[in-house]
Formats: sequence, structure tokens, C-alpha cells
Amino acid sequence: MRLSQPRKWLISLSMGLAAASLHAQTYPRGPLHLVVPFAAGSTPDLVARLVGERLGTRLGQPVVVDNKPGASGNIGTNAVAKAAPDGQTLGIGIASTLAVNALLYKKMPYAPGRDIELITVAASQPAVLVASSRFAADNAADLLTELKKNPAKYSFASIGAGSASHLAMQALAARASANLVHVPYPGSGAAVTAIISGEVDMGVLPAATVMPFVKSGRIKALAIASSKRSAFLPQLPTLAEVGAPEIQADAWIGIVAPARTSPAIVNHLHSELVQILAEPSIREKLRAQYMEPVANTPAQFRSMVNDEVARWKPVIEKNGITLD
Repeated sequence: MRLSQPRKWLISLSMGLAAASLHAQTYPRGPLHLVVPFAAGSTPDLVARLVGERLGTRLGQPVVVDNKPGASGNIGTNAVAKAAPDGQTLGIGIASTLAVNALLYKKMPYAPGRDIELITVAASQPAVLVASSRFAADNAADLLTELKKNPAKYSFASIGAGSASHLAMQALAARASANLVHVPYPGSGAAVTAIISGEVDMGVLPAATVMPFVKSGRIKALAIASSKRSAFLPQLPTLAEVGAPEIQADAWIGIVAPARTSPAIVNHLHSELVQILAEPSIREKLRAQYMEPVANTPAQFRSMVNDEVARWKPVIEKNGITLD
């Protein structure tokens, strides 16, 4: 019997859907690897281990967290980009690895938009503008005034050249027409230690890192580098409230896969992750670290990445920031 062209198309489509469904049912075929492009103990690592453990339980296969730090996250993210797109290798993605690094590095080993599949943002935490307890200003408005009065007097810590903590402070310096000395550190712990000791004067750093020291009075919290006030720190104004709306450095942490991973697997992982991030115990553990669960769609994730590019590209170009 000769089949009409529309009938052939329908049969082909149904066979393809059946194959995708079967593939999803047999997934995963063994242990998964979750690549973290930063060191053990970092905030991305904490999220990876928390979510990865539950994902492994739900999928019936262990999730092995694999730390591959270096080159501002490029080494680990490139490992994800080059992995087989079979869903067995996943990765942690943040603003630097998915948006900012491509603006900074002259040569990138991967193209974020081409080589990485976005699944969901797991969590986000506010960044806080903090200063030494000995610093002259007690709030962000007074800090801007002080920087304008003494534009070449102060320094700031970051968690690495090209990081959001670096770019946010460059934008703040530009707002005050100040020339601040940038001192990069290998992580947020080292950066906040430098502020406590007075080695540097200030920084924009993750809330989870700085708030224990703010509460003990060893450093000052001056503002939130976010679009709106944080439920965790409602007493702190945003930098937008003191005239610097362009400075937003929320630290979000997403789950990604190699490009060309099948839609069936991506959808399956997305569904599992959304359910994990809705679990009260997971939400409680994230919030204990000043992180808010997100669990958005891949399209919303893409929009967040695009927003980071739009936000930081002018700062990078204006300050001539490049990395080898």
C-alpha cells in the first residue's frame, strides 16, 4: 500500500516521539558527573552538592561532583561543552562562565551560546557592598560622597579579575569618578579577610560570605547590589536607592548541559530539578546561606544571561578590561 506524504510525515513524527520517550525512560544509564568550574567549598560547589545529592536519589544513579577550577571558570565549563550530549555530564553555570568571560577573554575555548544548554537557575543570592569597620562612611550615600572627595585614596577587593565583584566596584568607582585600586583574591573568603584586616577598604561580595562578619561588627554592610531589597537583609538599601541603579551583582547559580543534549533529557532534568528546589528541606538549606531558590525555565535562564551581557559589556569596554 502506498502511503501519502502527510501520512508518512505523521508516522515519522510518532516514531521520533516514541524514541525520545524511550530514551528518557532509560536515562540515566549510569552515574552522572556534575562539573563545578570552581573550587570545593565555593558557593557554586555548595549548591552543586546539595542539589546533586537529591538529583541522584531521584534518578536512581549517583551524581558525582567534579571540581575543575581555573581561568575564571572556563576550564570546567569547557569540559562540559566538550562532553558527550547524552545527559551524563552536567555543569554549574554562573554569570561569568555563561556571559561575562566571553566579553573579557581574547580567546575562549567554548562559545556559551553555542556550546552550552541551559536547564534552570537553582538559586540566587544578593551581593553586599561592605567596607572595613574603620572606613569613614557608614552607608552607601556617604561612601559615594567620600569617594568623590578622595578619588584616589581607596582600594577594593574582588574574587578575581573580571568577576561580578570586580565589575560592580568598577561601575561604582565610575559613578563617583574615583580611581580605586583593584586587588583580586582567589575567593570570597580571602577577599573578606583582606577587608577585615584593613588590607583593602571595601568590596562587593556574596551575602553568605560577608554577613557573619557584618553581624559580629568586623565589617560594615552599606548596601545591596541588587535591583530590589533582599528579604534576607531588608534594612539595607539598594545601590539604586543611592543613585547607582546600574550596579547589580546578584550571584545566581544554574544547572547546564552540553549543547545538543536531547530535549527529552533536558525536560526530564528540568522537571526533576524544579521538584527538588520546591522541597522544604532544600529551600531551608539554601536560605540558611542567604540563597533564594529560583527554578526558572530555560527561556528565563537565557534572559538572565542576556541581561548580564547587556549590564557588563559597557563597563568592560569603558574600562578596557581584558584577560588573556
